[in-house]
Amino acid sequence: MKLKNSSPSFQDLQPERILQAVEEGLGQRSTGLYLQLNSYINRVYELELESGERVIAKFYRPGRWQAEALAEEHAFTAELAELELPVIAPLVLHHGSTLGQSNGINYAIFPKRGGRFLDELSDEQWLELGHLLGRLHQAGSATASDQRITLLPDQVTGQQLDFLLETGFIPPELQAAYDQETRELLELITPLFSGTRLQRIHGDCHFANLLYRPGESFLLFDFDDMANGPAVHDFWMLLPGYYQDSRREVELFLEGYETFHPFNRQELELIEPLRAMRYINFQAWCAHQALHGGVSPTISANWGSSAYWQQEINDLRQQRQRIMLALQQY
Repeated sequence: MKLKNSSPSFQDLQPERILQAVEEGLGQRSTGLYLQLNSYINRVYELELESGERVIAKFYRPGRWQAEALAEEHAFTAELAELELPVIAPLVLHHGSTLGQSNGINYAIFPKRGGRFLDELSDEQWLELGHLLGRLHQAGSATASDQRITLLPDQVTGQQLDFLLETGFIPPELQAAYDQETRELLELITPLFSGTRLQRIHGDCHFANLLYRPGESFLLFDFDDMANGPAVHDFWMLLPGYYQDSRREVELFLEGYETFHPFNRQELELIEPLRAMRYINFQAWCAHQALHGGVSPTISANWGSSAYWQQEINDLRQQRQRIMLALQQY
């Protein structure tokens, strides 16, 4: 997460500006239909064109990604689409690029695709997801991303921890305990990533970014968190529970995955460390939202309270113990 000060403000994104940006970007008129969709970071809208086609316009939060990083995201999804993977790639705008700009705010327009979300999968669907991500990683392993983060605990997560401690959102009486617990956790897991192959990955592959279309493949979208990272990061969030409780689903997934791309099974020991990293990264994201997004985090009503941070410390301690136990069993 490369969040900086958010300027220009999203408050300036009024309906008339959004409609104008889409019409100018596509060189087509809209009907004026305008729906704001849920998005934690960006501003996302559904609009209807006079042709009857529905499109999704995403306005990227200023300061999060530079234009070069967004261009890499778009190039990756276009590359996957050319390989006939079921992804939603941005449309080419009237000026020949997939990235537009409206009053200093970058935006992209995507075709709307129907489907529904699933959170429980059949054996066949686990195999299908394995096929999809195996093909994606086969393409992603060809080159690295120059503009995106590298998902390692001593890089991204260490930086996020430093940021959290600087913000003052952690109550003073709990700062030392949180600092100690997270430092010990990062010290434990950092060596586990040594020698891990890093490649372009989706970066935020969970069920909210997958659409199920009966009779067709799953449709993968929202590459906003594209990163360089271990392949396992793109499927651990899909598992129904902790790794120790999801071995059957892992084996089904990998059976489909390895049809298209080899998988280093030593990466399976990174699942719970990656979960721990996400705990810290998520709290940093909440702090960024509160500082630069102009709004307080809405994930939890008591975010920032002593009770909230004490629970975070407890969760991190339990996760560290879970990782230590797992390492004894490998």
